[in-house]
Amino acid sequence: MVVESVVLTDRFKLQYFFHSGFNFKFKNRASLPEFATSKFESVKLVSKSVICISPRLSNDNTFASVIAMKRENAMKKRKLGSSGLEVSAIGLGCMGLSFGYGPATDKRAAINLIRTAYEQGVTFFDSAEAYGPFLNEELLGEAVAPFRDQVVLATKFGFEGGVTSKGLNSTPENIRAVTEGALKRLKTDRIDLLYQHRVDPNVSMEDVAGTVKELIAQGKVKYFGLSEAGADSIRRAHAVQPVAALQSEYSLWWREPEKEILPLLEQLGIGFVPFSPLGKGFLTGAINENTKFDKTDFRNVVPRFNEENRKSNQVVVHWISEFAKSKNATSAQIALAWVLAQKPWIVPIPGTTKLNRLQENLKAETITLNKDDLIEIENAFSEIQIQGARYPKHLQERVGR
Repeated sequence: MVVESVVLTDRFKLQYFFHSGFNFKFKNRASLPEFATSKFESVKLVSKSVICISPRLSNDNTFASVIAMKRENAMKKRKLGSSGLEVSAIGLGCMGLSFGYGPATDKRAAINLIRTAYEQGVTFFDSAEAYGPFLNEELLGEAVAPFRDQVVLATKFGFEGGVTSKGLNSTPENIRAVTEGALKRLKTDRIDLLYQHRVDPNVSMEDVAGTVKELIAQGKVKYFGLSEAGADSIRRAHAVQPVAALQSEYSLWWREPEKEILPLLEQLGIGFVPFSPLGKGFLTGAINENTKFDKTDFRNVVPRFNEENRKSNQVVVHWISEFAKSKNATSAQIALAWVLAQKPWIVPIPGTTKLNRLQENLKAETITLNKDDLIEIENAFSEIQIQGARYPKHLQERVGR
């Protein structure tokens, strides 16, 4: 494996790129900056590709540690619209590690999964104040700390106290407070992409966008995003502060954004970040009418996931599975490859708690669906009537505003 970079932390933030063997720490100290060649006190393997080397501290505390990062794979990059924000072609939605799909993942295992994603080429990680609340941001901040400057962190504001059941709150005061809290929880000095989680009908979009614009001017935020917003809100926000990305659900079994939202995003030069590109796990083929969800799993209240609809929608899973076999791929990989094939400024963020699923998902970036493939998929799905609403009524009322 090849070491891609060495980062000096504490008072010095210096990247030094070089190529060497895994045990460079013993053989190639000359490759490090001259002042970093003191005797090493300890060498600690943080994960398969991240090594933390603690030198003996000098009297002036020149540096606290040297972190060497090895990258096994370099995934292709995509730009989110015309914003200039460049990320890996597939990101990682981190919500399910802490919230929404049953009990939280063991912390050590979750950190390992995030770091493995980075090793495999992922540079785009998505979180939110409401995921926990707070716990997901804290987890992500700790996980990416060794390579913070090499990744793009996205998080969200918009709920009272970060609790979805307490209702919406996008007042300027709350946006600023959430931002300060997120900076601490993510262990960073800036948020790369800050989304409004849901449009708040009680706060004008001009006030929301204006507040984020101020945070960008202060250097606390780099880019502004919206989540599940309607066309009018997108236009109004973009007129005040350019919107870099819209995050909404989009997959082979939820294509509503194609009617109005995707054409608008293309017109305005806004990137699109689909969450649930695998249909909340359904399109992988791992869920059927006999599946039992944990009592805390969000899917228990989703009409599309009741037993009857899961049984009716198996026709979707069966078709994707058969098509995937013809491409020597898995159902999940075909579902993700289809999303990637729609527009070059679309970056899906599938989530998972399992390493094998992570690696499976990321391989979708290497699959190319040609024009004939896309026509075949389109023709097949035009004849399939998917059963069940994607949200219960009270949650559907929060989207598309």
